[in-house]
Amino acid sequence: MTQYFLSVHHDEAGQAEMEAMTEDDMQRMFTQVGAFNDKLQAEGAWVFAGGLQPIEQSTCVDATGEKPVVTDGPFAESKEYLGGFWIIEAADLDAALQWATEGSAACEGKVEVRPFQSE
Repeated sequence: MTQYFLSVHHDEAGQAEMEAMTEDDMQRMFTQVGAFNDKLQAEGAWVFAGGLQPIEQSTCVDATGEKPVVTDGPFAESKEYLGGFWIIEAADLDAALQWATEGSAACEGKVEVRPFQSE
């Protein structure tokens, strides 16, 4: 089985939509994602998953020079950012894409699929 990184991306437009969501909308989405997580676990595909705090809470560390430099904010200015992820195990890319399709529907956002490098 190959491990895949299913990443959920947000952008400025999506952020505005999320901020405008009602409590009922948020609970519906949390329920959908919870059901998806339960299905991943029941079918043995689950490895790990997590949602991330807003991009404004990120910190960047650059230790490539003589002294490490720590700065507030994301690594790069970007209109899109990572909002959450799943690490799954799947037999092949087609299976991972099927999981990503279900995850995208559950979280109501785009999901990128990337395999981990093999040893």
